[in-house]
Amino acid sequence: MTENDRPTLGGSKNRDQNDQIDCDPDLSKGLKEYDLKLLRSMKGFGKTMILWLISKERSHGYELMNKINEISPSAEETVRGPSKIYPVLHDLEEVGLIEGAWELHGKRKVKYYEVTDEGIQTLNRIKKVFRCHRTPILEEFWRDMFSKNEE
Repeated sequence: MTENDRPTLGGSKNRDQNDQIDCDPDLSKGLKEYDLKLLRSMKGFGKTMILWLISKERSHGYELMNKINEISPSAEETVRGPSKIYPVLHDLEEVGLIEGAWELHGKRKVKYYEVTDEGIQTLNRIKKVFRCHRTPILEEFWRDMFSKNEE
């Protein structure tokens, strides 16, 4: 897949009917089963972040571990090894949200992951859910918990 062929968040040449989510209180409307799985648990947040990171640029597992560890608030919260990241990558690949390809990296074979059209569509559906179900209390929570501005 070339850079020009790569789908982007917010738009894809191959959009399907499931991308059309209106702001209905029923969260399940227009969502696929895996979208709901990602939205239902905090574990889904980590998977969604990994999918989002791969959507920004193709990566291999070790690169993803390093990126996640950079944003971790403490040493205890880091991704310490392949037993944490690779099951997530295998799960995302199994459901068709990413695809991996082996490449030689020096003398080693490394599996690079790229987001698929379905992965981009999943991110867009999740983004739409969060946009549609934004409430004042959630807005305050995000500002209070994640704002860089110290008071």
